[in-house]
Amino acid sequence: MQFSGEGYIIKVRKHGEQSVIVTLVCPHHGKIVGYVKGGLSKRGFGVYQVGNYISYNAYMRLEENMPSLRGVELLHSHTADFVLNNDKIGALVSMCRLLDECVAQNDDLGAFFNVIDDFFRHINDENWLVYYSFFEFYLLDFLGIGLDISECAVTGKHTDLRYISPKTGRAVCAEAGAPYKDRLFAYPQYIIEHNYMPQKSEIANVLTMTGCFLEKNFLMQHNLKLPENRANLLGLVKTYKL
Repeated sequence: MQFSGEGYIIKVRKHGEQSVIVTLVCPHHGKIVGYVKGGLSKRGFGVYQVGNYISYNAYMRLEENMPSLRGVELLHSHTADFVLNNDKIGALVSMCRLLDECVAQNDDLGAFFNVIDDFFRHINDENWLVYYSFFEFYLLDFLGIGLDISECAVTGKHTDLRYISPKTGRAVCAEAGAPYKDRLFAYPQYIIEHNYMPQKSEIANVLTMTGCFLEKNFLMQHNLKLPENRANLLGLVKTYKL
C-alpha cells in the first residue's frame, strides 16, 4: 500500500542512530506517524524540524503498519520564523503538543487543517497570536466539545449574545447574564466575525475560555494536562502589540 501527501511536522523522535519517527498533520491524510530512514543525516537535519512543511511518499506492507516515508522534500521551512522568538516557540510547542495528544492517528482533519495552516502562514504578522487563539477555539469544535454559541441557553434568543457559561459552554444573552457576568466568559465575538484584529482583552478571554474547556472536557478525561508552554501565552497578551 502506498500514498503521497504533504503536511506539517509536529513531532520528531530519534530512532536508532540515524533515523527518525515523525508525526505529521496533513490536509488529506489527517495525522500520520511515519519512519524516515537516515533522517538524522546532514541532509535531513534541516528538513525534519517541528513546524516544517514537507511532501512525502508513504509505503507500508499492511494497512496497520507504520508507513515508511521516502522521497521527502522540504516545501517550506519555518525554522527561522520561530528560532529567535521564545514567545512564538512557546505557541508552536503548545499547538504541536495539543495536536499530538488530542488528535487520533489518521483522523480526517477537514476544514480544521486550514486553521492550523493559517497559524503558520501568518506567524510573521503582528497579530500571529490571534491565529493561535483561533486554533484552540476550533480544536474544541474538532474534538466534539465545541461551544453552543447560536442562541441564549436561558431565553432562546439569537441576538445580543454577550456571555458563555463556564459550566455548559452555552451562550447567554446580555439580559439573562448581567447578574452573573463576573462568573461568565465573554462571548467570542471576534472569532464568530472572523475579525483578526481584536482587542487584547478579547484574546485573553478566548485563551482563558478555551483552556478551561480543553482541560475540563477533554484533557482531564484522558489524564492529560495543558502544555506547560501554553501558560505563558496569557501573560504574553499583556505585552502583545496589535
